[in-house]
Amino acid sequence: MEQASQIAFGRQDPCGRLAGTHDKWDLLAALTHAAAEFELSHRTLGVLKALLTFFPERALPAEADSAIVFPSNRRLMERLNGMPESTLRRHLAALTRLGIVSRKNSPNRKRYARRVGGDTAMAFGFDLSPLARHAARIFGAALNAKERTEHLAVLRDRVAVLRQELLDIADETAETLLDASRKLLRRKPCEAELSAMADLLRAEIASRTPEETPQAPLPAAGKMSGPVSQNERHIQDSVKNDSDSEEPQAKAPCPQPHATDGKAGNTENASDLAKVLRACPEVQAYYPGELRSWQDADRIAETLSPMMGIEMPVLSDARAAMGRKDAATAVICMLEKLGTIRSPGAYLRRLAQKARAGQFSTAPMLNALLQAGNRAEIAS
Repeated sequence: MEQASQIAFGRQDPCGRLAGTHDKWDLLAALTHAAAEFELSHRTLGVLKALLTFFPERALPAEADSAIVFPSNRRLMERLNGMPESTLRRHLAALTRLGIVSRKNSPNRKRYARRVGGDTAMAFGFDLSPLARHAARIFGAALNAKERTEHLAVLRDRVAVLRQELLDIADETAETLLDASRKLLRRKPCEAELSAMADLLRAEIASRTPEETPQAPLPAAGKMSGPVSQNERHIQDSVKNDSDSEEPQAKAPCPQPHATDGKAGNTENASDLAKVLRACPEVQAYYPGELRSWQDADRIAETLSPMMGIEMPVLSDARAAMGRKDAATAVICMLEKLGTIRSPGAYLRRLAQKARAGQFSTAPMLNALLQAGNRAEIAS
């Protein structure tokens, strides 16, 4: 029991209390946390607190008839700021019925004590020792109540986050669900209600989140001759010079192939950018000059994002998830179909989530825009 008290309230025991005694205020605090389980109202707990103030010691013993207090109803009513006597009797009866306190009645049902010298030989009134005897149950119930409260707080926050996410992407057809979730959060819902609402919000968000066109599987990469740590530098395009190798060359050096490789890499980047410009001609209206490099595309994407309603932290998150090149491509593609996107910030945030899961590529977006452009040209 002593360990349960210390765990529940994180207190040490510097006074070396006797076994079977508990701090009366710790017990009252734990009982307050677990009031719902014991069906105690705050006014009943107030009456119990008033009774505890008449016990002079802080350590409450668990032995029967060892913690009897005998205040009159008038004294109790004064300490309870004038509570009506009928109300006081009702709450005293509730405490007795629950077994938190017990009565020890005198023959005339009066509350008093007989003393011999300075010691109390016999007392009649309310015995508070059952509170100490039920300490283990009270502390356990308080811990369970604390865990339930924390769990409900997490569920409430989860529903609030999902509601805000739906609010960012939804239209007027979701007003009923948004209003129901708002009203739920204003009440004190149970765990089942919060879990059910979270499931409904997730399903609605999933139904409104745009799905990417399935992309063809990428070809398997050839086996590399060195460990991964030695090949991290190959993430960026680079041209290796012959002077980097100290091994003798079996044949005469031939620089032409290296120059050709560098041009091929630049041509590939230029062709990728050209494909983006063919698929997204709208971007040229916002950029006075010609987009010559991916650095230009990255800068124009950063300029366009606030105009489209995309906050800088969202763009930075997308850059971290998919790279600056793909992030710029995604923003430029979104500009092309901006009229069909309700919340560009939420849309880009969703694309970043897919990129982290390895489920995102700009190729389907570009191909879809190119096909739409071709159909428009044929129709005209």
